[in-house]
Amino acid sequence: MNKSKSILMLLLAFCLMMVSAASASDELPYAEGTVLRMATGYNSAKTGLFFDAETAGEGITLADGVTYFSGDLKPTWVAVQDILGIVFENKYQGNGASAEFDYWKEQLDQVDLISGTAAKLSEYGESGAIINIADYLDKMPNFKAYLDANPIVRLSITGNVDTGAIYFSPYFDGVNDIERMPLMRVDWVQKLLDGEGEFTAEACGKTNAPVYQPYMPTEGKIDIDVVTPDGKAVETITKDYDAAGNIVAKMNEVGAMDGVAAVNMLRKYIDEAYNGYYGTERSNLFVGQNAAWDADELVALVRCVISNPQTLNGTDKVQGIFTREDDNNQRRVDMFRFAGTLFGVRGLESRQDYLFVGSDGELHDARIELPTYVALSRLHDMALEGLISEAFVNKQAESSATYLENDLGFMHYDYNQTQTILNATKLDEGEKYMAVLVPVARWYDGTDENGVYMRFTESWRSVKTDGWGISAPGVAGDENKLNAALSLIDFAFSPEGIILMSYGPDAFIKTNEDGSYVTFLFNGQEMPVIADATYAELWEKANGNYTNYARMYLGSTLSFAKSQAFEYQCTHEVGKEGAAHISNAIGLGVIKHPELALTENPWYTSVPTVLPTSKADNDLINTYTDLINQFSQQRGDDKVNVLVTIITDGFNFEGFSTPEEAIAYVADNWNDEAYLGIKEWAWEDIQDYYAGL
Repeated sequence: MNKSKSILMLLLAFCLMMVSAASASDELPYAEGTVLRMATGYNSAKTGLFFDAETAGEGITLADGVTYFSGDLKPTWVAVQDILGIVFENKYQGNGASAEFDYWKEQLDQVDLISGTAAKLSEYGESGAIINIADYLDKMPNFKAYLDANPIVRLSITGNVDTGAIYFSPYFDGVNDIERMPLMRVDWVQKLLDGEGEFTAEACGKTNAPVYQPYMPTEGKIDIDVVTPDGKAVETITKDYDAAGNIVAKMNEVGAMDGVAAVNMLRKYIDEAYNGYYGTERSNLFVGQNAAWDADELVALVRCVISNPQTLNGTDKVQGIFTREDDNNQRRVDMFRFAGTLFGVRGLESRQDYLFVGSDGELHDARIELPTYVALSRLHDMALEGLISEAFVNKQAESSATYLENDLGFMHYDYNQTQTILNATKLDEGEKYMAVLVPVARWYDGTDENGVYMRFTESWRSVKTDGWGISAPGVAGDENKLNAALSLIDFAFSPEGIILMSYGPDAFIKTNEDGSYVTFLFNGQEMPVIADATYAELWEKANGNYTNYARMYLGSTLSFAKSQAFEYQCTHEVGKEGAAHISNAIGLGVIKHPELALTENPWYTSVPTVLPTSKADNDLINTYTDLINQFSQQRGDDKVNVLVTIITDGFNFEGFSTPEEAIAYVADNWNDEAYLGIKEWAWEDIQDYYAGL
C-alpha cells in the first residue's frame, strides 16, 4: 500500500491542507493488534465487513486471486487491518442503521463502533453514550482537514451548538451531485413522436377518460432556458400557449380518444408551441440535451404511451409511471419525490425528514405546506386516470420489478447507474432506457411572487442520514480502543482512505509499471481506473451493479466518503449519455439545486442532515409516534406513508377530505407544528454557531 500515489494527492480540494499534517498514529497511539468490535455495515448480512455464508458459499475467489470464506474479512477491511494494525471483530447483526442501533442501544458496552442514524447517534451522544469526536479533532488531521475544506459538512454533523459536538462520522454516497432523476424508454418516445407526417398504427387502444387538469398556463407565453443540442451553451426558447393552447386542456376537451389521435394531437402541439424548434425529432422535448418538458406535457405523453401498447410492446397493455418496487415502501416513496420535481414543491427530497429552508430564511416542513397536498392531489388524479402503474395503486397487481425486462413500464424516478444497467442485462437491441433532464416547473424561490419557471432538483447529494459512532461504554477505560477507533475514522478521510473505501484495495485497481494508478479525468479530477479483472467480476457477480458489488464483495462503500468515480466507470453507455446531458445542464445553470452552504438566497441552502436538538427535545420528538410512523420512508410491509396513500386513495382517510384539513390534522393531531418549532430553534442555533466558527 506504499505505492506512489503522488497524482492522487491532488484528488481532493483539501489535500493541500494535509501535506504537513501529522499522522494520526502519532497523535492517537494504540497497541498493535488492538481489537475493535464492529457492529457496523450497510443494511443486511451481505453488506457487512465480513463475508456471510450465502455470499461466500464454499469459498469465493475474487479478482485479487484470494479465496474468501464465510466469516472472513472482506478485501477492503483486510487492507485497513494491515495498514492500521487493528483487528476487527464482527458484531454486526445485519440490520439497517436504525434497527442495528436499536439492537445494541441497551448493551453498548459490547461493541466499539456501531451503525446508526445520524439522529439516534446524536441523541445518544447527548446522553453520553456515544463519543464526541470533536474533542479529538486536533489529533485527527485528515478528518479535520476535510471539515475545514467543507464547512457545510461540519454544520450538518454538529450535534450540539454549545460544545460543537460531533457524534458520528459522516457518510457520503457521492457529494455535491444529483442523486435521483427521471428515466424514460427513449425508443418509445421516438416511435411515437418522431418523423415526417402523421403518426399511424395498425392497432391502438384508447386514452382513459381525463381526470388530470392543467398545471401549466393555458394561454400566454413563457421563456425557458435550455442547453443547446451540442451541450456547450444556453439558449432561450418559448412555450407559446397562445399559438398551441395547453395540451392537457385540448385533450380534455375531446375526452377519451384513440391512441393514434392522441399522438397526432401531441405532435401538432409540440410543433406549434415551440414554433418548429424540435423539427421532426420531437422526442427531444423529453429526452434530448435541449429538453424542456413539463408536467402537462408528460401527462399528454403518458396518455399516448398507454393508448398505444401494440406499437410499443406488441401487447394490449403497458404501464405509465411506476416505482422500481411498487410493493416496497422504501421505493414507493419515490413517487411523491417525483411529485416535488414535477410540480415545484420543496421538502419532498429533503436531507432531513421533510424540512427545507424558505426564502424567508426560516425552516419549513413539507408535511404541513399546502403545495405538497396540491401536488399529491394531481398525482392522485393521474392515478385515477391510469397513468400511474396498477402495481403502485394496487399492491396485489403484478409487481413492477419485471416491468422493464418485459416491456411493460415506461418511466420512473430513480438512480441512474443501477437502472440503466438494465440496458445491458434486461433490454433487447434497439431498446433504450435513459435518464432525462428534470422538468420545467413553477418554483417559488422568492425572486418573483408569481414564481419562476425553471428546472430545479432537490435530489442533491450531501451527508447521508446515517453513519458510524464510537460507543462510549464500549471503549470506556481503554485508550487503545478509543485511539484505534478515532484513527480508523481519520484514515477513512485521507486521500488513501477515500480511494480504499470507494475502490477497495490496490489489487482491484489498474496500475502502471511503476505501481502508480492508471487514472482518468472525472469531474475535473484524476481518479483511478478499475482493473480489467475487477470490471469483469463486477458483471459476473453483480450484473454490473457497482454498489452491490462493492458492498457485498469488496466491503467498500459501507460508510465514510464514497467517490462516484468507480461507479461512473461501471455505468452503461446509455447511462453515461443521460448523465452527460444532466451534467451539462447543471454545469451551465439550466438545472438549479440546493447548495452545501449558507447561500445569499436561503431558499437554495441545503438543510443539514442533523440539527442540534437537545436530549429533552429529542425525547419529546420521540413521543410524536404518529408523525414518525405515518410518514415512514423505510422498507417493510408494515410501514406506512400518508403521502403515498394520498396518491393512491386521495383524501378519504383519518377524517380529512381536503388538503387544508390534512394540514390541520398533521399539524395538530400528529404534532408536526410542535416538531417544526423544535427544529426551527435548532436551525437558528446552528446558524449562530456557524457564524462564530
